[in-house]
Order: sequence, then structure tokens, then C-alpha cells
Amino acid sequence: MVCVIIISLHLEGIVMSLDTNVKLKYYNLQPFTKWTGGKRQLLGELRSYMPETYGRYFEPFVGGGALFFDLAPEQAVINDFNEELINAYRQIKNNPAELINLLIKHKENNSKDYYLALRSADRDGRISRMTGVERAARILYMLRVDFNGLYRVNSKNQFNVPYGRYKNPKIVDVDLLYQISEYLNENDIEILQTDFAEAVKDAQTGDFVYFDPPYIPLNETSSFTSYTHEGFSYEEQVRLRNTFKELTERGVYAMLSNSSSPLVEELYKDFNIYFVEAQRTNGAKSSSRGKISEIIVTNYD
Repeated sequence: MVCVIIISLHLEGIVMSLDTNVKLKYYNLQPFTKWTGGKRQLLGELRSYMPETYGRYFEPFVGGGALFFDLAPEQAVINDFNEELINAYRQIKNNPAELINLLIKHKENNSKDYYLALRSADRDGRISRMTGVERAARILYMLRVDFNGLYRVNSKNQFNVPYGRYKNPKIVDVDLLYQISEYLNENDIEILQTDFAEAVKDAQTGDFVYFDPPYIPLNETSSFTSYTHEGFSYEEQVRLRNTFKELTERGVYAMLSNSSSPLVEELYKDFNIYFVEAQRTNGAKSSSRGKISEIIVTNYD
């Protein structure tokens, strides 16, 4: 007589088993990099305004993916127009071990001179000879050690953020990268690098789209083009509003974040508008990183 004993422990979403045929399923996901406009500070607010149930999840401006990773949906389409960022997502999914090894090498060599030499790869042509995983390791390393974790490029699409002053930056988080890789591979997650309207073209009735676009500037010194080479003009904001309307007509749940600008209020006056306070975390000056008012727009009650 063979006796098989399986002991399971269920604790806060963790399922542990002594049966070796049962694979451990536990995701404690969070963004793998800082990103301008990150939403970690607003996760509670965003969740409170989401629909209770929905089908597939779409995020056309995924950025660092704070809400995406917090939700960890089984079916999702994520997108961003930033090629380097989307390449990083794809390399984490497809080549996590090689990416981690390269990040470890960057960590071992980390210094101001090393950073500046690697940063110049988009000026001297070396970046065109890099593999996808080498490019991902480069940008993830630089975002860990540059000034305030900023992603910023000049008009020639050259990364131009200076080296930061960190005593012990966490350049590589092995466990997190492997967890994200496992999650991306074991769920139906499509990773795109295309136009935001194209990214949501397959959204159907009952699906949920969250838009977190580059914000409309609140003052004259802010810039639409500070962290994207392509830029995001007011005309693009209007096109985004029109996409929001089209999704509404198709029965798709849509939620959008933006600055509390009168222009935003005018654009979305036909929808539900909520005001929330957010902590800005990566302004160029410490004085610009206080609390700011933001708007959340929904097309449902």
C-alpha cells in the first residue's frame, strides 16, 4: 500500500505544497525600473476607480507598469512607444538569465566613467551593433545609477541624463526579474511597440483599457518631449480623447490619468472626472517633487 500525503499551506495568496508535481504559484510583482510618471503612489486610487470585473486588460502607455504588475492579469496587451523600454520587457521575458549576467557585469564595473562610456553608445554607433539583450542591460543599468532614475533623451534621441550619486544602487534584482519572466511566459501577455490607438484595436466589449499618457504640462517650463524622442503634442492628446470616445462606443471600459489641467477637463468634459493627489517622485529639482493634483477619467460609473 502506497500512501501519498500532500500538505498545503495557503497564506496571503501563497500556495505551498510538498507534492513536487505542484508548481509554486506566487507572484509579488512590481516595476523592474523607475519610469517617469510611475503610478506606484496612486495604486490604491486607481484600483478604487476600476471596474469590478472585466475581460482582457490593455495598457497602451505601460511605462514601468506599476498598475499592470500590481494587477498581474492573466490576459493583457501592454504597449509603449519607447523602443528601449519595450525591448527590456521582451528580454526579461525571453532572456532573463543572460540579462541578469550582463547586469551583474555592469554592477561590478559601476563607476561614473563606466556609466558615461556606456551612455555614449548611442553617440558613437556602438548601440547599433548591440544585441537586444545587451541594449536592455544597458538601459536598465543606466536607469538604476543615473540622476534620479530619469529616462531622458535629446533631439537626436541620445540619452543625456548625468550619473547619479548613490552609495549602493540595486542594479540587479535577480528574484524579481525571474518572477516577471515567469509571469510573462505563463500568462497570455502580448507586448507591443506601436501607436496607442493600434494597441487597443482588438479591445472588445467588457475589456478594460488604462491610459497613462505623457501628461499635458501644467506650466510653461514643463515639456511634452522630456522623455520621449517622438514627442506627444496637444494634437496627440486630442487623438487620444477620440480613441477614448471610440472605446466607449464599443462598450470597452476605459480609464485615463492626466494632469489637472483645464485642457484635460475640457477634453474629457463628457466623462467622469475625479481629482486625486499624487507624489511626484522624479522631477529634475527636489522642489518640483512635491504633491501634485491629477485627474482620473472613466467612461463608466
